[in-house]
Amino acid sequence: MVTLSDVHQQFIGHLQGKSRASATILAYGKDIAQLVEYLKSLDKTEPTQVMTEDLQAFMDSLAKDSYTPKSVSRKTNSTKTFFKFLKSLSLISEDPATGLEHPKFENKPPRILTKLEYRALRDAARADIRMIAVIEMLLQTGIRIGELAKLRVEDVDFTNQTLHVPPFEDTRERIIPLNKAAGDSVAKYLGIRPKTPSHALFITKTGRPLLIRNIRTAIDRYFRLGDIKGAKVNDLRHTWVAYQLSSGVPMTMVSKLAGHKRLTTTERYLQFITGATSDAKVKLEEL
Repeated sequence: MVTLSDVHQQFIGHLQGKSRASATILAYGKDIAQLVEYLKSLDKTEPTQVMTEDLQAFMDSLAKDSYTPKSVSRKTNSTKTFFKFLKSLSLISEDPATGLEHPKFENKPPRILTKLEYRALRDAARADIRMIAVIEMLLQTGIRIGELAKLRVEDVDFTNQTLHVPPFEDTRERIIPLNKAAGDSVAKYLGIRPKTPSHALFITKTGRPLLIRNIRTAIDRYFRLGDIKGAKVNDLRHTWVAYQLSSGVPMTMVSKLAGHKRLTTTERYLQFITGATSDAKVKLEEL
């Protein structure tokens, strides 16, 4: 007899095999573990025992426990993916999750920094050559924090003024133009970068690669010092996308350079941009 708990572990292995992002695998794993526990309380431990009503009752219980509609929607998505997996293994003939509907919720608009704010961030970090380079790379190229943490010294091409962004989990490999602000800040950092066998671009004082959590903690500190309210590291990426679109860079080009999987992801920024120019141009805007 195959139980839901057994298949839960297989499901995690399945996601890992498909090279899903580690954060996605962790979230899906926790969501399904929570679902399996709930179904166990209903004395339903086998895949064939589960009905749509059981899954809907689980979602309703989450809402009563003060989970936000966005969280319930994510757990709905996890549940649908899990039961598709069960069906692919022929453990169920009918998929009870097909009838589940996502709760309605509004996505928060992206936090786009004003010129005053990102200049204040620079000012707050001006004495920290390494973090100024980190901030400029995020702000001037729009790369993700995980992609930045994976950068190697050889990914920066000063001759051609480009940045090679290696694939990170399920993100796309790409080449991005490197403007003067980003190039100059990295060149200055490389002048004081500690000697180390590590090829990682950004490293600690002891020569170890700078981790995502280290980068996030440091930039959060400079947001506080700059008195920039409600801003997070990923908002530097939001700001890059918004400023490129508002300056007339074609959406398809911005989408490709940002590594968005869908053009609609880039398109959603348009509703938050005011005074966008209609003059199309190819050169990227320097922030």
